[in-house]
Amino acid sequence: MKKLRNRGFTLIELMIVVGIVAILASVAYPSYMDSIRKGKRAEGRAALTELMQQQERYMTQNNCYVGFTTATSGVATATSPGTACGGVTPATVPFKTFSGDTLAKAAYLLAADACPGATIADCVRVSATPVTSDPEAGTLQILSSGTKTCSGGSKPSVCWQ
Repeated sequence: MKKLRNRGFTLIELMIVVGIVAILASVAYPSYMDSIRKGKRAEGRAALTELMQQQERYMTQNNCYVGFTTATSGVATATSPGTACGGVTPATVPFKTFSGDTLAKAAYLLAADACPGATIADCVRVSATPVTSDPEAGTLQILSSGTKTCSGGSKPSVCWQ
């Protein structure tokens, strides 16, 4: 009579494989999330640059900048100068107010206000606020003078590289 051999894995072998997969996942997942955050920051930087170009174009045509805020619903509200400059009303903010292709997939909401210590007629600060938390970079900002900043934590250099 022939001896039958059991084929398959033992419980110990299976647990070793599960342990190795868990170790690999614990190393890979943070790197993956960091890559996702970097990609979203790049999207935010591109949206801010585009918004600043639109603001500068508007300035050359109407001799003023437009301040506005954007709610999480994507609705933009003009804050100044209102109808005194180019007929901008809360319903007619002439700029894209989010990053990316659609509001549903946007990583950042955009806004514009006066630079610190200046009026909106002289200087504009455009901001990109992340939809999901980004503690390293926080809110990205560009001033019409060319200064780039962020509200991030200990390493603001991660914002603009």
